[in-house]
Amino acid sequence: MKIFKADYVFPICADPIKNGVVTVDDNGKIISVTDQIPLGAENVPVEQLSGIICPGFVNAHCHVELSHLQGKISPNNGLINFIKDVQQYRNTDSKEIEAAAAKADNDMYRNGIVAVGDISNSNATVAIKAGSKLYYHTFVETFGFLPNKAEEVFNNGLALLKEFKPQSCSITPHAPYSVSKELFKLIKKYCDTHAKNLISIHNQECEDENKFYRYKLGGFNDLYKHFGIDISYFKPQARNSLQSVIPLLSSRQDILMVHNTCTNLKDIYFIKRFDRKIHWCFCPNANLYIEGSLPKVDLFLDQGFNITLGTDSLASNSKLCILSEMFTLQQKFPALSIERMLQWATINGANYLGIGKEKGTIEAGKTPGLNLITGLDDLKITADTKVKRLI
Repeated sequence: MKIFKADYVFPICADPIKNGVVTVDDNGKIISVTDQIPLGAENVPVEQLSGIICPGFVNAHCHVELSHLQGKISPNNGLINFIKDVQQYRNTDSKEIEAAAAKADNDMYRNGIVAVGDISNSNATVAIKAGSKLYYHTFVETFGFLPNKAEEVFNNGLALLKEFKPQSCSITPHAPYSVSKELFKLIKKYCDTHAKNLISIHNQECEDENKFYRYKLGGFNDLYKHFGIDISYFKPQARNSLQSVIPLLSSRQDILMVHNTCTNLKDIYFIKRFDRKIHWCFCPNANLYIEGSLPKVDLFLDQGFNITLGTDSLASNSKLCILSEMFTLQQKFPALSIERMLQWATINGANYLGIGKEKGTIEAGKTPGLNLITGLDDLKITADTKVKRLI
């Protein structure tokens, strides 16, 4: 048994507790969370801490298999150049890929992350995830903008999915600009006939994505020309990419819309007209690294949606740290309280991944992991704020 006492405990499921006390058993299961030493534990040493205790973080969007690209792709060149660079540099020695992925997994553990929604395009991380201390849900991502390739791409995705099982995993589309309507339909049919197939889709990372869907203009035409792909069949949809693909997604599965850099209020209202289980994920440091801009976070507040946080990959970030993402958001949106951001960083991600009964809040009987956050200034994150994993 261990007892931790801190300036504040943020259970997430309840109001913060000043001078809060958290008691856990030897397996990390929460025994109690209160403002008193529990009865019968008077002789157990109390670890007195300065800062706040919160549940372990959930990284709702990551690409662990791209960790070997850290520092290899120049920042602020825009999404289209970023895609070209990733494709150019991603294939290298398998041992280098696996070593970087293993380090990233360990770094996330040290940064207080307990669960990850991770994108995979290969089997490079199967063994790492099987042996990890973290909970992983793997999204096997499909690319294929040519209609005649849809069935082949989908079947290849199902084959990779089998390599990750029995780990938690699902098959998912990459992004509106890289998945044909025919491939979307195959994924939807699969979602409609399988009990659990979480969807995670990159959404509106740059304005060119909306231009492409509305008018078939902008840099994506050059991107497909660069890759030698004939997209003459594609007709402009006269509306933004999100509005074009939402009807193609299943109403039976939870759907995570990731990045949302150029999502506007009309897009949000459009979603509300459809019976879809939509969640949002912000990856602010990656947005700044790639496009130099952030989502209009204020538009998403109090709209009734579940908001989560992610780190994206080390190809587009300096570290895989949810606290760092929260700091970036607070700098741009100072009205965001730490209480609200901690909810995004913990229970919201856990609920999306389907592990909310074990992770995300400090409640008796759960094993959420515990983080200590220090260096706050009046409960505001500063450049000196740090996270330390307690259990």
